[in-house]
Amino acid sequence: MKRFLFTLTLAACSLTSWAADAFDNPDTIVVARDGTGQFRNVAEAIEVCRAFMDYHKVIFIKRGIYKEKLVIPQHLRNIELVGESRDETVITWDDHAAIVLPATGKGMGTFRTYTLRIDANDVTLKNLTVENNAARLGQAVALFTTGDRLMFVGCRFLGNQDTVYTGQENTRQLFTDCYIEGTTDFIFGPSTAWFEGCEIHSKADSYITAASTPAAMRHGYVFHRCRLTAAEGVTRVYLGRPWRDYGSTLFTECELGAHIRPEGWHHWQPQRERTARYMEYGNTGPGADTSQRVGWSRQLGKKEAAAITMQAVFTLGDTWKPAL
Repeated sequence: MKRFLFTLTLAACSLTSWAADAFDNPDTIVVARDGTGQFRNVAEAIEVCRAFMDYHKVIFIKRGIYKEKLVIPQHLRNIELVGESRDETVITWDDHAAIVLPATGKGMGTFRTYTLRIDANDVTLKNLTVENNAARLGQAVALFTTGDRLMFVGCRFLGNQDTVYTGQENTRQLFTDCYIEGTTDFIFGPSTAWFEGCEIHSKADSYITAASTPAAMRHGYVFHRCRLTAAEGVTRVYLGRPWRDYGSTLFTECELGAHIRPEGWHHWQPQRERTARYMEYGNTGPGADTSQRVGWSRQLGKKEAAAITMQAVFTLGDTWKPAL
């Protein structure tokens, strides 16, 4: 009997070991709400990924609505989340800042409202939608990033106030061919982020960006060859306002719609005019007329603008060259 129990124990340990290691490989994990994948929820697929992977792991997410509040933790890396369809693969949640927490009796606040929070480095999202579909009752973050070297390719980020929060200084994010919408300050935070060929859509008369770039950082937000659009009836939108002193934002070679206000920028608080780093170069469209821009913003010269490349912006201690 003892020998039999010992054999069973060994078998159980072997099975447990196999189960723990089953996904420790570079193979693709498939998530599908209809049960045709290995998991029905994205969170389950993230959970089985090994810490500090030295290989690339793809989580392929089939069409569907995934109502999940997700965190990709700091101990993961080299993960790629790929949707089957940008518009039909949707990760959604609906927290907002005014929700009262039972433990404190106070509102949730902005920074807990995220749908997806990425604390890991070297994460890529492709061809999917991240949404905070809360009603307009307060700040409601769809994407919250603290990781470095993050890439978002062909994605949609949907929300109202505070849609995308790039929440950690000395980190870098690249948004390529993405659609980002919101109402107030819907791209905000201290990170260095480059937006390439994106559509930036304003849903209300308000502010697009609220950079809080640290003084020591040379660059905050750079929008290159993006298209700024607006919902019907939206006619008075600022390019940005500095959430903190030294906020840095550049729009270069972008198409600015008629909804952009002639003055372009707002100071938030008057003293921030002295430190805000707000710049434009080579923009087109009805909102690109600079004749009435605020005096504390700048129009770059050709040589100065040419020096602001993706590689230059993403050199922070080390040089990051995203593989597009």
